[in-house]
Amino acid sequence: MRQLGKQKVRIGALIALCLAPALGQAEDWPQWLGPERDAIWRETGIIDKFPAKGPSLRWKSSLGGGYSGPSVAKGKVYVMDRLAKPVDPGKAKFLHDGPPPGNINFVRKLLPGTERVVCLDEKDGSVIWVHDWECDYTTVAAYAIGPRVTPTVDGDRVFALGAEGHLFCLDAKNGDVLWGRDFKKDYGLKIPEWGTSSHPLVDGDQLICVVGGKDSTVVSFDKKTGTEKWRALNASQPGYCPPVIHEIRGKRQLLIWHSDGIESLNPSNGDVYWSVPIKPTYAMSIGQPVVSGNRVFIMSFNRVSACIEISDDGNSAKVAWKGTTRRGIAGVHNTALIVDGHIYGCGPGGKYICARLSDGEQLWNTFAASGGERPVSWGNVFTVKQGDRYFLANDLGELIIANLRPSGYEEVSRAKLIEPTHKVSGRMLVWSHPAFANRSVYLRNDREIRCYDLAKREN
Repeated sequence: MRQLGKQKVRIGALIALCLAPALGQAEDWPQWLGPERDAIWRETGIIDKFPAKGPSLRWKSSLGGGYSGPSVAKGKVYVMDRLAKPVDPGKAKFLHDGPPPGNINFVRKLLPGTERVVCLDEKDGSVIWVHDWECDYTTVAAYAIGPRVTPTVDGDRVFALGAEGHLFCLDAKNGDVLWGRDFKKDYGLKIPEWGTSSHPLVDGDQLICVVGGKDSTVVSFDKKTGTEKWRALNASQPGYCPPVIHEIRGKRQLLIWHSDGIESLNPSNGDVYWSVPIKPTYAMSIGQPVVSGNRVFIMSFNRVSACIEISDDGNSAKVAWKGTTRRGIAGVHNTALIVDGHIYGCGPGGKYICARLSDGEQLWNTFAASGGERPVSWGNVFTVKQGDRYFLANDLGELIIANLRPSGYEEVSRAKLIEPTHKVSGRMLVWSHPAFANRSVYLRNDREIRCYDLAKREN
């Protein structure tokens, strides 16, 4: 009997070994835009299209408000939120010298509340630990619903940045604070209109953050101690764009797009390689710069987009072309993708566009991905590549499987996964970037986080 039991174990192990290549290996999504910070989902064994009633809900868990996307690592899900205190926003204190601006998009008020980092069990969404801190918001009131930044997980540490400049390094297992910094106190940061929003980047033994303040637009911290390693740049505002590193012309280049332009730095010491003064409207550099070969593409609000060409030695750069209404993609909240010499991204009013990288010419556009047939105020679609197709998450809470080619947009499948809960310009929307890991999608609104199963099932 004992020998028979051993044989069964061997047979079971052999079956598992044979099935493993077919199923593929589960992967984490430990930071903004995934493991490589490039919006590519590399898992296999994913469904070809959604079931008629939509994908199966694995679990859901209550949350407070926020734009922070989830990160997934080692069986845990990390996300930030905010619990607002019961204050009538209409009676909250204005934070302006003199009368407040007439445009609601710039009106700041003092709104008390608590920011949190929440750690959930990936299997069922149950809460493992919570780290919270008192945090009065001073940002534009219409958008003061919660943190903006996706936690960055690096081994046994989690790095989280709140909307008022509170940076924490937490123990991933229990949420204990290992170290912290306050950008307002430590660097004299004047909080931008829409809060600190740049996802921290781990590079070797350093944590690179867009901070702000005099000569500290970008700061490198020792990731284990929080000690400053170097600081650089003196932009008028830090902007909202995350730092990203690419190898261009044989050099690792740290790209920082702030209120005054885009600059390339040596990530080991902060020395500047090159600068190009492309200014985003209202300092709204949000979408991450994307790179193909020696070209860098950036886009922002109000028809701002450009392709930057890097010199052969990597030490200088020039504008190859600037966007117009018919050239480039002037996206606001999303990050574009470059695939085979073509740029894909969501432009103004929710218009999804394909443009040629070489000259910026738009090859096609559609409003289908954003859920309509005409422009909508602040319409947005996030783009993630998986294999040779794409997962598009729009601000209506829908997830779309689509084929994107220079020849056109082809929708394969669509499912409504979560309700939009944030009101902007008269419509409800959700602006949190989903995570894709463990053959699942994780997405949140201002009330809950949900996890849906996207694994392909064998017949």
